[in-house]
Amino acid sequence: MPRRTATLIASTLTLIALLCVALLTPTPYSEMSPGPTVNTLGDYGGDMVISITGHQTYPASGNLNMTTVRVTGADYSMNLVEGVLGWLRHDDKVVEHDTLYPSGQTAQQADQQNAEEFSESQDSAKVAALEELKIPVPSEVIVSAVVKGGASEGELHAGDVIKAVDGTAITKADQVATAVTKHKPGEPVTFTVVRAADAKKKSTATQDVKITTRTSADTGPRRAVVGIQAGVEHMFPFAIDIKLADVGGPSAGMMFALGIVDKLTPGDLTGGKFVAGTGTIDDSGNVGPIGGIGLKTIGARDKGAKFFLTPADNCEEAAKDIPSGLTLVKVKTLHDAMAALANIKAGNDKALPSCS
Repeated sequence: MPRRTATLIASTLTLIALLCVALLTPTPYSEMSPGPTVNTLGDYGGDMVISITGHQTYPASGNLNMTTVRVTGADYSMNLVEGVLGWLRHDDKVVEHDTLYPSGQTAQQADQQNAEEFSESQDSAKVAALEELKIPVPSEVIVSAVVKGGASEGELHAGDVIKAVDGTAITKADQVATAVTKHKPGEPVTFTVVRAADAKKKSTATQDVKITTRTSADTGPRRAVVGIQAGVEHMFPFAIDIKLADVGGPSAGMMFALGIVDKLTPGDLTGGKFVAGTGTIDDSGNVGPIGGIGLKTIGARDKGAKFFLTPADNCEEAAKDIPSGLTLVKVKTLHDAMAALANIKAGNDKALPSCS
């Protein structure tokens, strides 16, 4: 066999071998890309994203789109070739696997966490929206979870309303832990509660439940615990239902709140314009940062958005690569977002606080 032919064959076989290695070699990376962009004023999958019953609502045009990021699954193993191609694509982002799934988190655990965060963000969006409209939202402190094998198992139950601890009225969830840790481990603490079943019947009958505290088992300071997690349950004056399948996490909170406000007020917040955005929200209307901001702005622009409501803490990152034709608007609170929408509606773009 001629030397030239032998060399060519050897080179080809080596190249094939290297390609096989690249295709079979796993890397510790995952990929993120722009995900679905959904108008909170419209429908998705045949259901209205936001439905309100028991209160006057108004038709709303325009777009208030929430944005998402699509990520590879927890069990997905990216090979070397896919990693290189991902790094080369402008609209995708390759990140370390642990960034998306810390401490070996499974797909099921990730889905559960995302679902819980999504539910909490919906609740806060409702509260913030109604507070913005000066509609009161009463709340009560409840037992949100009982630790299996803990001191309260069989004594307190999820959904029980906590009225007092040791005779001191409870109005905030963090007051429960403060009251319990005033005791030494082994001392009794008395909870005054309305049982969950009675609360559902609108009964106000209370019971005193005495629980013997135990010593904390975590790595923190030694303290008394009773093995429950306290939470807050809001009593909304009318029904607000948010439906959005296959979406998780807290980052749509602000856009949900704006969608609720728009449906509860005459006219359009946007003046019929296409506005997208992202950001977590708390009960007080404070807007927090999210991940994947650059991918979300790309997804919004590709869908047709002209303005993007951006959490203030994400502004610096987002401003590094602004998609052509998209204006980034900095917001810190729901009230800021409302003011920005008023300027967008009026065509007063120069008054908008921009990311830079």
